[in-house]
Amino acid sequence: MHNSTPMIRFLLRHLGLLLLTCGAVVVLGGCSGLFVQPRKGLYENSRVQKFAPRDVSFASSDGFTLHGWFLAAREPQGTILFLHGNAENLSTHVNGVLWLVKEGFNVFIVDYRGYGRSEGEATLDGIHQDGAAALERLFSLPGVDPERVALLGQSLGGAVALHTVATSPLKGKIKAVIVESTFSGYRLIAREKLGSFFLTWPFQYPLSWLFDDSYSPVRWIARVAPVPVLILQGAQDPIVPPRHGQLLYEAALPPRELWETAPAGHISSFADPAVRARLISYLRERFSHSR
Repeated sequence: MHNSTPMIRFLLRHLGLLLLTCGAVVVLGGCSGLFVQPRKGLYENSRVQKFAPRDVSFASSDGFTLHGWFLAAREPQGTILFLHGNAENLSTHVNGVLWLVKEGFNVFIVDYRGYGRSEGEATLDGIHQDGAAALERLFSLPGVDPERVALLGQSLGGAVALHTVATSPLKGKIKAVIVESTFSGYRLIAREKLGSFFLTWPFQYPLSWLFDDSYSPVRWIARVAPVPVLILQGAQDPIVPPRHGQLLYEAALPPRELWETAPAGHISSFADPAVRARLISYLRERFSHSR
């Protein structure tokens, strides 16, 4: 026991430096990786093939060729630009919106740069640019009524959707922005994740400042007005705590709504048939009249 004392003292004396070094390696090696986790190859998806998705190519503002699918409803009541979350690509995320096509809404789902068949490397700057390119492309697609367009973004896609509408010259044509399980700020959610890991917990505040906060939804959501904003937040979301939905609601300007949903999990609101039915009514109301 006596012989181990100097080693214990050494470890305690240098513990702070050790943790800071480990935290810096984790964060600096993966700042973008915390938010963008793309997969290049598309998964085989027999479910989506029943909807005859149409491949759509479009260009980013800096010259990358991006890829999306347009899924046409039989008797469309409107069109929804769907911006998915941070992982995988459209071939998996599309399963979460096929029900909207069945309910009579066209869906244009896109992959950001670096995802699926889209060129380039995924970065936070880039994916926010790609949201704007996707919205512009949507208005040129055949079968789209330009008076009945809404955006739906899940998790990271919600952040992209809010920034896209807030900064778009097409904002006046948008009838609603719906975001589900979307964090209020990049820096805040990074701090929470750093705080959940024992190595980085002591340094969650200083390390969180390494994350760019300029695209944080809480900074842009007020500029979405007068476009209606609907925020869906799971009360049992293990990834994005419920307070993020409340922070977004407080930062938004009317017209705005916050729906707290019950299904457990991240981006799980639409697992509840009642939430689906409520959203259909919401969309039909938004599309039934012009602002």
